[in-house]
Amino acid sequence: MPRRPLLAAVATLSTLTLLTACNGSPEAGRPNTTPTATSQATSPTPTAPSTPSWTAEEQTAIAAAKARYLAARAAIDAALNNPPAATSEKLLQAGTGGKWLVRVLTDVQFTKDRGWYNNGKTRIEGVSVASVKLSAAQPEVLLNACLNTTGSALYFQKTHKPVPAIPANGKRHKVRAQIVYTAASGQSKKMWYLINETALGSC
Repeated sequence: MPRRPLLAAVATLSTLTLLTACNGSPEAGRPNTTPTATSQATSPTPTAPSTPSWTAEEQTAIAAAKARYLAARAAIDAALNNPPAATSEKLLQAGTGGKWLVRVLTDVQFTKDRGWYNNGKTRIEGVSVASVKLSAAQPEVLLNACLNTTGSALYFQKTHKPVPAIPANGKRHKVRAQIVYTAASGQSKKMWYLINETALGSC
């Protein structure tokens, strides 16, 4: 909590004023003309707000989780940009797993069935760490990020023209990405996977 030196400084100055006023001359009847030494009060250096201090192990996990999140997001963009070429294997290799993989594949199939594709990419802005839990059964890193989709829109595969009545996304929204360290189904090697994104409003 930030210190409040103002009250202490006021109290100190008041005490000094009273002592100076009440301190008489060494010789009765004569004012004390000896100048008193004044000390300049120095205000304390403001302290920076406290921030979480991560251990070396946590910092390593955070760096790995962030890298996988960016890779997973890039693979999701690639899948939606070209639905016919999208595969679950490509998404898994890039770090998309769990129920989020199911969600992405559902979106890909939806656009593919209608002959659409997404033109543009999601820009990831302001990634920060919400929490780190390495002692859990599945080590977890939660990241907050702002997803900027203002430059993407749905287009027809055949004509490469915008799909009518469906405007460009045009939004910036904050999400919380859940990234866990686990092995994908049928695999023994553990890796970081993006398994969920929760909407947190605009950003």
